[in-house]
Amino acid sequence: MVFDNSYARLPEIFYQRINPVPVKAPELIRVNHSLAEELGLLLPEADDALAALFSGNTLLDEMEPVAMAYAGHQFGGFVPQLGDGRAVLLGEVLSGAGTRFDIQLKGSGQTQFSRNGDGRSALGPVIREYVVSEAMHAMGLSTSRALAMGKTGEQVLREGYVPGGIFTRVASGLVRVGTFEYFASRDNTTAVKQLADYVIDRHYSSAKNAANPYIDFYRQVCEATAQLIARWMAVGFIHGVMNTDNTSICGETLDYGPCAFMDTYVPAKVFSSIDHGGRYAYNNQPTIAQWNMAALGGCLMSLFDDDADKARAIGEEVLETFIPTFKAQYQDGMCRKLGLVTVDDQGFQRVRDLMELMHQGHVDFTLAFRLLADDIEQFKGLFSESAAIESWFTEWSDQLVEQGENVAAAQERMRLVNPAVIPRNHRVEEAIRAAEDHNDFTLTHRLIDVLKTPYAVQPENEEYMTPPESDEVVHQTFCGT
Repeated sequence: MVFDNSYARLPEIFYQRINPVPVKAPELIRVNHSLAEELGLLLPEADDALAALFSGNTLLDEMEPVAMAYAGHQFGGFVPQLGDGRAVLLGEVLSGAGTRFDIQLKGSGQTQFSRNGDGRSALGPVIREYVVSEAMHAMGLSTSRALAMGKTGEQVLREGYVPGGIFTRVASGLVRVGTFEYFASRDNTTAVKQLADYVIDRHYSSAKNAANPYIDFYRQVCEATAQLIARWMAVGFIHGVMNTDNTSICGETLDYGPCAFMDTYVPAKVFSSIDHGGRYAYNNQPTIAQWNMAALGGCLMSLFDDDADKARAIGEEVLETFIPTFKAQYQDGMCRKLGLVTVDDQGFQRVRDLMELMHQGHVDFTLAFRLLADDIEQFKGLFSESAAIESWFTEWSDQLVEQGENVAAAQERMRLVNPAVIPRNHRVEEAIRAAEDHNDFTLTHRLIDVLKTPYAVQPENEEYMTPPESDEVVHQTFCGT
């Protein structure tokens, strides 16, 4: 195992050197051994040694823990200093191919960025992030990963006292849009350039060959982010808090807080209890992501051109590609959900028509697409307006014929892109309640295991495929800070 921390070689204005604060009685809940193997990690075998390692109570010799500095726009308002207030970057694992992956503890205690917080995490958010991030990975979406989770043996005060947890996160990188904002807001152009050079060298090395590497880097971040949002929306995912400090420059889903997957299709759906104005609603995610990319562009303008007007024009030109890139990716993803081999305006109209019928009929987003792939009569039975869905089905079938296809062939393709199981909110909450209230992790482990194969039909786990009953619906999700 090769362990390093290249970020700690940047100047110390980028972070605080600090070890995790030891926890009272670490207890392991789960280790992702398959991910550890992918990373080439040689882990201790004994549970107590694993619990000590994944709680931060013991450190490897090569680890150089740091709390990263960053700022951020939170619900549109700028906060000049945020940073890792309850997390530390332990360092980086180098895979056999030489790729670096950050390993971070979440819930590791107070740092200089804690802003009067306790630096800890409740157990519920730890479970939620483990479950959802691994489910996203299994569905093929770019995301941070879950390496381990455990209990701390301590209580944390939120609405009341709840069990404390600690989470080990793996990410391609943990630099955020807010990291650039931290230095740009202080007019520290030297630090902005140092950070940009670091990110280009580690994540976007192809940009080095461009006439201006910083412009090409910005273009690639915009493209990766647009692709990510399109893929989120194709599976009905709502991040919940798309602040710039939660926006990775790697085009990777980061910081799972009050995230959720839609049940009934509602374009303006909001779950986060703190998103009172619907800023981060499902259908707002593309424009918010573009807004965040504009914030990044503003930080980089001094690197685009010495002339401020030219630099602004360059940034705007790149930013204008964001929505067209998103739309192309989204249309492609949604047309594939209908098994269409040709992505065109006619095909996307079929998508829009179906989603309008889903909205009018209060139909479950995931179940509708999956039943169309599995059982057409059950699919039709989801809709109260039988004539309307029969008409839509005829138009869709005819379009497949026009493309030289048939329904059966389309269904085969659809089963590869429409998940049968997702981390449904009521199932996640059910697992959290059992863990927090009864110290029972049976449902947590089962949910994680079921979600490893999201595209497979699992008759033995049928209850995980079905939407919630009316009394099981989760209307709000919470950050847990």
